[in-house]
Amino acid sequence: MKALTLWQPWASLVVAGAKPFEFRSWRPPAALIGQRIVIHAGARKPSKVEVEQLLKLLRAGGRYAAATALLPIEHAIAVLQLGEWPLACGLGTAIVGEPRSGAEIGADLGALKVNDSDRDYHCNWGWPMLEIERWAEPVPMRGAMGLWAWPEPEAMFA
Repeated sequence: MKALTLWQPWASLVVAGAKPFEFRSWRPPAALIGQRIVIHAGARKPSKVEVEQLLKLLRAGGRYAAATALLPIEHAIAVLQLGEWPLACGLGTAIVGEPRSGAEIGADLGALKVNDSDRDYHCNWGWPMLEIERWAEPVPMRGAMGLWAWPEPEAMFA
């Protein structure tokens, strides 16, 4: 199974079902669409400023709020208000849906931008995160950039 590393708190938002798209600058490989991937939280500590900016956008009904229009914004706010999120671990899995351009998603939602961070160059493609399965406990694991192979359970404990 492939894994995708996300920075926190975005990884926790995905597995909580509060972030319907993972935005990337690149389209996922065709073979990945419809496949289950591990959502991995990177080792990078969240920036307090980034979290505060995201909370501000959500509370004001900003561009990320538009991307979560089908979900209760209060749910995303609750995840962000936790203030601590697990790092360097797998949190659960999701199926990658058919990717859509960030511009198309924005047009559908009536938003100029739908990116959920200040890294606008990541907003080229929205990967729908479907059928999320949150694990009961995070699984410690070093990650990697891009897509990488999640070890088979036997290999994890060898």
